[in-house]
Amino acid sequence: MAARRAERLVNLVICLLSTRQFLTAERIRDAVPGYEAADGARATDEAFKRMFERDKAELRDLGIPLETGRNSGFDSEDGYRIRRGDYELPAIEFDASEAAAVGLAARLWQSATLGEPARQALIKLRAAGTPVRASDAPGAVPHLDASDPSLPALLEAARTATVVQFDYQKSGAGTSERRTLEPWGVLSWRRRWYVAGLDRDRGEPRSFRLSRIAGKVEAIGRPGAFERPAKLDLLDLVAGRGFGDDRLALVRVSGAGAGQLRRIAQSEVDGVLTINFSDRHWLARVVAGAGSSAVVLEPPELVAAVVERLQAAAGTS
Repeated sequence: MAARRAERLVNLVICLLSTRQFLTAERIRDAVPGYEAADGARATDEAFKRMFERDKAELRDLGIPLETGRNSGFDSEDGYRIRRGDYELPAIEFDASEAAAVGLAARLWQSATLGEPARQALIKLRAAGTPVRASDAPGAVPHLDASDPSLPALLEAARTATVVQFDYQKSGAGTSERRTLEPWGVLSWRRRWYVAGLDRDRGEPRSFRLSRIAGKVEAIGRPGAFERPAKLDLLDLVAGRGFGDDRLALVRVSGAGAGQLRRIAQSEVDGVLTINFSDRHWLARVVAGAGSSAVVLEPPELVAAVVERLQAAAGTS
């Protein structure tokens, strides 16, 4: 449909919704922009009639209830109107979680490419009486910063199962490393955005904070290059609680410095934590951060990873 015709149809619908009376074709011709000739002059009667007949058929094909009638017995010709009760959708009922999800989606796209469509969608939902909350009052939608430039590309890659590459700078590292990832999904955790998936370079599930991605995210290969695991909890993966057939770590803790380890542990017996993990480098960083409050008992590869990290921090080899 040509843009000029689409605009004319929108104008026609607005006009016919705005009146309770039946409007004759001639009144519609005068009131609705778009029924002029191509050069802007008044269209001939025959040209207007052809346009108007096509427009009426188009509206009815779209399911818009165009009503024909006369305002009184004195009228000599039929008029047209659209009754709001027949045109408007019934009230959209959302429960609290669904309304929050709609608000959350709009928050996500406020600073992204779809910001304006999301804003318009919220306006329409509120106009229909849907209680979509956007404030940060208790129980309302949390604020999310969607300004990370890599977010749209990673969302699209996760949706289409496309492998990506990007430069990633780990915490404390002086330079960034090139990473190749099968993105399983993107999520926000503790007000930060993460992408999680299979790190092809290391052959392990990994998560990456988007704020540490340097430069452009590049798609490699074609969509549908991998399958997302059936049993997957991205939050567990991002939070370091492991994935799939995780390994077990035993970590002896003492004092207040092991608070984060206690939070991710599955159990604690006599000061020994049992922790499921899949990313030993992540867990080694957490253990090393606890200092003397934590000592890894097993497995050996985690012990070695912690020792390596502590030696690097101390400047020894």
